Amino acid sequence: MDLGLAGKNVIVTGASRGIGQACAMAFAAEGANLGICARGLEALEKTQTELRAHGGAVFAKSCDVSDSDALSRFLSDANSELGGIDILINNTSGFGLTDDEAGWEAGWSVDMMASVRAVWQVVPWMEARGGGSIVHISSISGLETGSPPAYTAVKAALIAHSKTSAAELAPKNIRVNCIAPGSVEFEGGLWRQIKHENRDMYDAMLACIPFGRMGTPEEIASSVVFVASPKASWVSGAMLLVDGVQHKGIF
Repeated sequence: MDLGLAGKNVIVTGASRGIGQACAMAFAAEGANLGICARGLEALEKTQTELRAHGGAVFAKSCDVSDSDALSRFLSDANSELGGIDILINNTSGFGLTDDEAGWEAGWSVDMMASVRAVWQVVPWMEARGGGSIVHISSISGLETGSPPAYTAVKAALIAHSKTSAAELAPKNIRVNCIAPGSVEFEGGLWRQIKHENRDMYDAMLACIPFGRMGTPEEIASSVVFVASPKASWVSGAMLLVDGVQHKGIF
């Protein structure tokens, strides 16, 4: 299926590994141009090289999205380099796994406020191009209890933000949706680390997933790319679970 993404200009944050990298690769395979950021420069440059093999333009810049000035510069530079922004994928997470000041600050500054600030900045650019599409990457943790309070709260806030923003931005022809992945395993990711360091915890989570395995970044990316694409033109304000029925087993 041609998703109508050829020539579209797409921003993906946290794109050097995992879900963000898989999203960038999937958009590139559809013929889109990419603006990507991540904190680690080496992995980011490797991803940039791989994306360019698809033939589209790729702008990459190291950026800590919790730094509002750095995020603003990245977005402005990407907008200039690509000649506009059509799609924004907010993918970064601070993994606020502790119920203390540091845990809440990590989640709020990276997951929530970086996403909100990015939306604020790109909306006028999208409006000038006749519309656009925004996708937040949340989590099934934002639906129920089962994860640390800070992580759960900011992921729930992202879902709420996407729904309210969808209504507010519809008159500008900008769609806003949210993807809620379940547990995803990949090299260098949290669940791969837990698998090696706390096998009991890993196996307990696996037992909650009816399919008997965790998801892959590519499986999440396929849903993200479709929802962001013109083929999903009547989808806005939606929260799509991509979790292999995990939420039914864990909550």
